[in-house]
Amino acid sequence: MSDYDNSEFQGKVVVITGAGNGLGRSHAHEFAKRGAKLVINDLGGDVDGSGAGDAADIVVEEIKAIGASAIANKASVSDKAGAKSIIDDALSAFGRIDILVNNAGILRDKSFKKMTLEEWDLVMQVHLNGTAYVTHAAWPHLNEQKYGRIVLTSSGSGIYGNFGQANYGAAKMGMLGLMNVLALEGARNNVRINTLAPGAATRMIATIPGRDIDINNPPPESAPKLVSPAVLFMCSEDAPNGAVINAAGGRYFRSQVYVNAPVDLGVEATFEDLQLQADNLMDMSLAKPRQRTR
Repeated sequence: MSDYDNSEFQGKVVVITGAGNGLGRSHAHEFAKRGAKLVINDLGGDVDGSGAGDAADIVVEEIKAIGASAIANKASVSDKAGAKSIIDDALSAFGRIDILVNNAGILRDKSFKKMTLEEWDLVMQVHLNGTAYVTHAAWPHLNEQKYGRIVLTSSGSGIYGNFGQANYGAAKMGMLGLMNVLALEGARNNVRINTLAPGAATRMIATIPGRDIDINNPPPESAPKLVSPAVLFMCSEDAPNGAVINAAGGRYFRSQVYVNAPVDLGVEATFEDLQLQADNLMDMSLAKPRQRTR
């Protein structure tokens, strides 16, 4: 008898994009061990978005080997029709969708002055638009059944910044804006959406200049499986709504936007007035969490 036979994920239909390797594969195995039914989406290409392969099929076979149900989808999330097909396949195979984990992504790292606009567009298309396309396809079904859990995958490169990743960082920070709005729009129908900021040894991370990582033998603290508990937490019955959870090496913490008290200069304010109040403007010592507006 499995330790997870009474898991709350038993029978839930979970769609995971980019699940052929790394983090997505780890998330899929953790859900499968707890009785979920999986749609494994992966184009099967390289980390730069080129090519295609059978990574999704391999993970499906792994999941079936442990007694869980899974199907493969090899569409690109960056294609509107392809993104819709991921959700359509879930509905055709399992009759519903309960959880969507947006994980698919690529890298085209360069300093901004060397980056082409094509490289900018491609990363934005896969990460931000691709996430929106798949989420948009799932959104009406989740709201109609008055239940759903969605995870967006951000990155410290977007939240905190990282040299040479302007395209990636912009797309990843865009996840927070998307989450903030959808957390408001889905709340009344028990559709909750949260954002993951992961850290692990994956194929993508190994391509970043200066990162000396053996993805076939990563150090224990860099294992993708240490990120997956945060994903399951954000997809649970008691999941938060609109939270950013950082996960790496078995350490988990929340990021949140804070604001300080306003410097009130009135309707006659000038640059010179503000310049005199620069220290107060920049002081975050008494800052408080920023509340969402409706």
